[in-house]
Amino acid sequence: GGGSIPAIDPGALQDVVALAGQVAAQVDELLRNVHCGLQALTALSVGCIQTYRDGVESLGEAADLSIRAMYALVARCEELDRAMQPVPALAKRIRDMKGTLERLEGLCK
Repeated sequence: GGGSIPAIDPGALQDVVALAGQVAAQVDELLRNVHCGLQALTALSVGCIQTYRDGVESLGEAADLSIRAMYALVARCEELDRAMQPVPALAKRIRDMKGTLERLEGLCK
């Protein structure tokens, strides 16, 4: 008859079942490997992001400290400038005293 199903060889059926089991085991192994690879990649990505974050934070702290040090330096320079303001007048007085001493010396000779 045209509508009858041909007989299936039980040995061939067992081979297909065994092959399907092997393929399933290989797919499981592949998925485990992909999972482990993704976990490692995720850990590496997190490490990179944390390193980048720490670098940015330390850069910000270094810039902040540098700015504070620069302001302190400017303040010290301003203090020094104020402290040095009397120097020109003092130098003029010393020159005047020297001139007076030289005239006095001239009178005593």
